[in-house]
Amino acid sequence: MMSASPARKLHGELHCEGCSLHSACLTRSLSSAALEAFDEIILQPKPLKRGQALVRQGQLFRSLYLVRTGSLKQVMRLPGREDEQVIHFYLPSEAVGLEAIGETHCPASVVALESTFVCELPFEQLESLALRHEALRTELMRCMSRELRGDQRQVCLLSGRTAEQRLAGFLLDLSRRFQARGYSRYRFQLTMSRADIGSHLGLALETVSRVMGRFQRQGLVKVAGRELSIRSLEGLEVLGEDA
Repeated sequence: MMSASPARKLHGELHCEGCSLHSACLTRSLSSAALEAFDEIILQPKPLKRGQALVRQGQLFRSLYLVRTGSLKQVMRLPGREDEQVIHFYLPSEAVGLEAIGETHCPASVVALESTFVCELPFEQLESLALRHEALRTELMRCMSRELRGDQRQVCLLSGRTAEQRLAGFLLDLSRRFQARGYSRYRFQLTMSRADIGSHLGLALETVSRVMGRFQRQGLVKVAGRELSIRSLEGLEVLGEDA
């Protein structure tokens, strides 16, 4: 795991309660007393630079992380393969490391896609806190349930779907996740590369570029640099309705 500075009491805008993502985060249902206790266990690492690893595959599992700003990708190196498979993307307020709970080592690496800040939660302290506060325990279960549902959607997205359906479903999922965090569902940054998107969707880079170009010509989306604007949500939904 990435090293972090010693635990310290947060102040001002760094308190969970004052965070703009509080209503969408793991802490959203906590009482004032539980929030204060939660603040006390958070370790604050420095921001991650683009390409910097937060977690490396095979490292000892010690902490969960909450994405405060930025985004990350989760990649796994499979036996017999030199390349890495992109298996997940993390957005602000999402929890990193849930799949390692109950394991001794991290099953995959997590790498920053841009300048990113995370709140580190030492798991032993978090687990102890969850035993004392039912709302936190419930929210952890909900987070893990959402992860499982996301994995199920990903399996469905890759099972017998065309490249158009896969990319449409992927963009719709990003749109919903951004909206749930108070951002626009029609305009957002694609911080991941097209190669990363292809790896995640089981498509070649050339296929992702070709389909994205087709979506633009059809008036479904507009891409300017890293910014993607959805021009026809209904059109994407028609394409991705079986995804």
